[in-house]
Amino acid sequence: MGKRAQRKFRLAGHEVEMNVVSLIDIFAILVFYLLVNALAVEILPNPNSLHLPQSQVRAAPKQVPVVVVSKDSILVDNVRVMNTADVAKVDGSFIPQLKSELLRKPLMRVEGADAGAVTRGDVNIMADKEIPYEVLKKVMATCTEARFAKISLSVIEKRDGGGA
Repeated sequence: MGKRAQRKFRLAGHEVEMNVVSLIDIFAILVFYLLVNALAVEILPNPNSLHLPQSQVRAAPKQVPVVVVSKDSILVDNVRVMNTADVAKVDGSFIPQLKSELLRKPLMRVEGADAGAVTRGDVNIMADKEIPYEVLKKVMATCTEARFAKISLSVIEKRDGGGA
């Protein structure tokens, strides 16, 4: 077509059709991507009754079982296990009620170790800063007894200036 014909065709008011199928596909992929990534966010429970100590964080925590030790009770993944006051009455270095709850977590093979080496992976302990060390020691010993390979304590991140 010549330039004159193109100009007449444009001025005649013909509308150009737009193919929206590919645009709908792009939006569908975008929505799917956003939904998948929105569900991958890790949220740790933060009960109002806990006052966590402060520290500097170097790496984000993994999605692991969480043991919460408040002034009143001990919880595993928001399931109440026992009263914190009853821990002092427990004989021995570990807490049987807590161990039985932790043993519900699945075992996994240790990479690069013997064929029979298994662990439950990592566990995160969130404890009030007023909890006595003897109670925390028993909770950590119980996690070790339940075959958790790595035990982490949750803290509040301190900024470099020393402020909260």
